[in-house]
Amino acid sequence: MSAKSIQLHHPFKTIILAVSLSVLLNGCATVRPTAPATTFPSQSLNRADNLALGNPSGASISDPDNYPITRPQYTLSYNRSRGIANWVSWHLSPSWKGDAKRTTEFKPDQTLPTGWYAARPNDYTNTGFDRGHLCPSDDRDSSPEDNAATFILSNIVPQAPRHNREVWKSLEDYERQLMSNGNDVYIIAGVSGTGGTGQNGYATTIANGKLTVPATLWKILVVVPSGSDNGFQLTSNTRIIAVNIPNNQTAADKPWRAYLTSVDELEKLTGYDFLSNVPADVQQVIEKQIDGGNS
Repeated sequence: MSAKSIQLHHPFKTIILAVSLSVLLNGCATVRPTAPATTFPSQSLNRADNLALGNPSGASISDPDNYPITRPQYTLSYNRSRGIANWVSWHLSPSWKGDAKRTTEFKPDQTLPTGWYAARPNDYTNTGFDRGHLCPSDDRDSSPEDNAATFILSNIVPQAPRHNREVWKSLEDYERQLMSNGNDVYIIAGVSGTGGTGQNGYATTIANGKLTVPATLWKILVVVPSGSDNGFQLTSNTRIIAVNIPNNQTAADKPWRAYLTSVDELEKLTGYDFLSNVPADVQQVIEKQIDGGNS
């Protein structure tokens, strides 16, 4: 856990100072702390919440470059200046899996505020970049409506084709394998930096500068045993998988495990506070770990 995770302004961290005044016989007052200075959120997290682990960037409707969009299928932070999401957060469990047919229709995000540019499907045509999902289609196929939500273009970023279809897809498949093995998986995926290399070479933007091409795509997977109760807890033994993969064609020359990193390193990269709803003592342990590959 980085130091910023206990800053006063963060919406999920609070510093409480309870004081009492003892009036002395000579008329002076002494201020004494009467409760612990720091309290942490409850360990019980909402199993059904796509944002159960916290709002990593403190997304707020007052910030057009960190603007929250909440759907039943996922929650995201949208960046108006870049024309793409900063991150998307969702929960993967068997209840989200089904046999709904994959849609083929990408759609502009009609929920963006009036006057904001909403990406269109043809913004990606002949650019050399795929329309890359952050929350994948196959994580949301319990109904046609759920699947269609993943094709809203605010959930899509310009992604090098081999990156999208090979190394990133392999990681997405592994998410679902973890679920099939009896786990719920809490996932945050996002982008960092500017400039990637697609089939047509290097680019910093597409769509006449309206959509930024990210330099890397990163992802955090938090693996929690499935359960019927509404709450769950993270402990110092909770498995965390974090990756950061360059947005270029040759990234697919290596398996996704070649890009393993720690949550702490992703916090340094992005400036975000991941897992902010998790008690600080647990964060200190799990955010510095690099996944050892246990199945």
